[in-house]
Amino acid sequence: MPAFAANLTMMFSEWSFLDRFDAAAEAGFTAVEYLFPYEVPPEAIAERLSRNDLQQALFNLPPGDWAAGERGIAALPGRFDQVKADVERALDYAEATGVKRLHLMAGLADPADALAAAAYRHSVVYAAERLLDRGIDLLIEPINGRNMPGYFLKDFGVAESLITELGIANLRLQFDIYHRQIIHGDVTMALRRLMPITGHIQIASVPSRHEPDGEELNYPYLFEEIDRIGYNGFVGCEYTPRSSTLDGLGWFKPFARN
Repeated sequence: MPAFAANLTMMFSEWSFLDRFDAAAEAGFTAVEYLFPYEVPPEAIAERLSRNDLQQALFNLPPGDWAAGERGIAALPGRFDQVKADVERALDYAEATGVKRLHLMAGLADPADALAAAAYRHSVVYAAERLLDRGIDLLIEPINGRNMPGYFLKDFGVAESLITELGIANLRLQFDIYHRQIIHGDVTMALRRLMPITGHIQIASVPSRHEPDGEELNYPYLFEEIDRIGYNGFVGCEYTPRSSTLDGLGWFKPFARN
């Protein structure tokens, strides 16, 4: 049975951020993820995780100036010193929360730009090697251009090639099924083929990015397939509820912690 992690950036938004941990646990989740924790002290997050017997599945390294439109800085030439500082900042939160997976966002850049490609490769190598000593996986994620126009990493084949070429033991793929369906389709065969390099899976309906209970994808089949192929990591629920979070959890009831 897949182990689901509630995404507290998108789900349980009816509560304040820290209270979302309590709400997710009450709803039966055993793990949580979110985009960024950096506006909250790491000790406060650690206390909520412990209080609710929750595991921290994932969060992102700092993304640059999100409010100004940045979506990561790893592929931005001239920002490497900030990448290094951001890794250290994320490690403070990793130590407090016990997280074993961090996602490095590439940023908005042209994949054909040689300087951007070199910057991204340099950032990925540095971050992966720095996290390796801490027993933490570094994840990279292709993101579709409809939701994030201009994103540097927008092809699963490119991500696969980079992971394979670099051969760093803790460099893994963040396989977001929603993004995969929009970019390439062929989700099941891709899951089977890419499972050896996959470190985290995320889900949402396509095309609306709501609960995984309809639209283009047959999620009951995909959940069974995830079990069949032996995936034992977390499945992050990175979706926006259609109405209230609790009203949309019918799909999750068979998997909820009692």
